[in-house]
Amino acid sequence: MKLGLHISNFTWPEGAPRLGAVLADIASSADAAGFERISVMDHLWQIGVIGPPEQDMLEAYTALGYLAAHTKRAKLFTMVTAVVYREPGLLAKAVTTLDVLSGGRAILGIGAAWNEAESRGLGLPFPPTAERFERLEEALQICLQMFHGDETPYAGRHYRLDRLLNQPPVLSRPHPPILIGGGGEKKTLRLVAQYADACNLFPGPDLQHKLDVLKRHCDDVGRDYDEIEKTTMFNFAIGDNGENVGEVIDGLRRLSELGVTVACGGVRDAWDTKKFEIFQKEIVPAAEAL
Repeated sequence: MKLGLHISNFTWPEGAPRLGAVLADIASSADAAGFERISVMDHLWQIGVIGPPEQDMLEAYTALGYLAAHTKRAKLFTMVTAVVYREPGLLAKAVTTLDVLSGGRAILGIGAAWNEAESRGLGLPFPPTAERFERLEEALQICLQMFHGDETPYAGRHYRLDRLLNQPPVLSRPHPPILIGGGGEKKTLRLVAQYADACNLFPGPDLQHKLDVLKRHCDDVGRDYDEIEKTTMFNFAIGDNGENVGEVIDGLRRLSELGVTVACGGVRDAWDTKKFEIFQKEIVPAAEAL
């Protein structure tokens, strides 16, 4: 099993003046410890399950470009891009830029968006749910076309592009992996089966059911279910001195038995980068053995 560090909270000691330096330390420590990927949220305000909207939040693709300069191995992505926050042509260009500057380490994480308050607050489009999913499918088609160097004009219901020029091209082959976030059984998991290289789900009691639904969609569209990477969110709840390491490893083992191959989650008080020594010595080797 591979591990991913998800950074969703930037409200750290010393505040904004030291935020960049602390973020660099966290990312480089996670990279050295063996985390296979590092992700950030695509939000402009903090989300309610973590804290009030007034807490510090960084724009995702600017942050990922910064992380590319402070890491060497980890793949970089959003968990996940809100499709309506950027026009698809611009999004494909942003991911391509990240891929080139990181040496082929970009992943396109994408979803249909959900934060209406944030969108309305900053004047971003937030159409009805059905339209957001239509836009998601068109954006996937456009990004794949641009990643593959096909400049043919695109005419969809919501997007029209005259020339899908994308230079320099992506370094990842055949293209940066596409991860679709969400567990919607009728639309989201169907889009995973049809377009994505990975899904991202929550590790609740219905996880097995969601994976079964994905398999049925794969059967329907003629896709090999085993080709799709199964990613889930996970809480790396280790204490300052390595408490609960055994519980974390047990949790990873249970997910692995369901077929999950990547666990992504936050590390409490991640600015205390000594914690990543515990990951390097104990958790990463145990995960790799699963």
